[in-house]
Amino acid sequence: MTIEDFIREFSQRDGSDSSLSSRRRAYEALHARRRVADPAGMQISDEGIGGVDVRRFRPAGCVEGNVVYLHGGGWSLGSIDSHHGITASLAERLRREVISVDYRLLPEATYAEALADCRAVVEAVGPVAVIGDSAGGRLAIDVAHTSEWKGLLGLIYPVVGTPTVETLGEDGPLLSRADILSLWQMAAPDAPDVDAAVPPAKVIEALAVERDPLTRPLEQAIESWRRNGASVGYRCAPDMVHAALHGHGDLPEMQTAWQDFCQAVEKRLSADS
Repeated sequence: MTIEDFIREFSQRDGSDSSLSSRRRAYEALHARRRVADPAGMQISDEGIGGVDVRRFRPAGCVEGNVVYLHGGGWSLGSIDSHHGITASLAERLRREVISVDYRLLPEATYAEALADCRAVVEAVGPVAVIGDSAGGRLAIDVAHTSEWKGLLGLIYPVVGTPTVETLGEDGPLLSRADILSLWQMAAPDAPDVDAAVPPAKVIEALAVERDPLTRPLEQAIESWRRNGASVGYRCAPDMVHAALHGHGDLPEMQTAWQDFCQAVEKRLSADS
């Protein structure tokens, strides 16, 4: 698959109805079509932790120390189902149990309630790492800033700081500055007021993609975090776009970046164990 094929597939909409419920159905259906078979020996179970629905992924040969994953989707889309393939792959590559959080979505819930769900699971589980993509990356940052949890933070094209037209990069094929600002307007009233220059964790691994307006502010934040004492690993997948993590099995550049990210996380965790 080429990146242009991926963009065409992810640009499709089911019918002309643009209601939130319709977009949610289309989002879940798209990812269901792309879902591949689970790795051999992977144990998967659904349960509740602290009143929050989660899905556990436990690979064969699992080592001690679990990881919490927070999915993307603009805080209003996405689920443990839509990101099942990513979390299964992460568990297999890290050889650790990954717990995917089905936090409440906006606008039915507030950002504060979504964050509370994520924080409840993290504080109950005490993971060695919290990893999130896109909107889930921002939730991961805010969990790290507002809880007692200490561990490795993994960020995949997250929303950092306060997005503005001036701070964001050029529009990408699947995500524009207008998209980000509209979504942020929904989340901002309940987002924690933290200094974007302050590292959310002492150890961070980050993954970005080249054609994404969120990459510029992430790179600027990483510079600040490093100046303020954080150890930050970073890689950017060339020619890739926002959401390309869902195509990590078919897009060579994304596959390489994903593998590098997971290996870096695993190396950090193994060094601390």
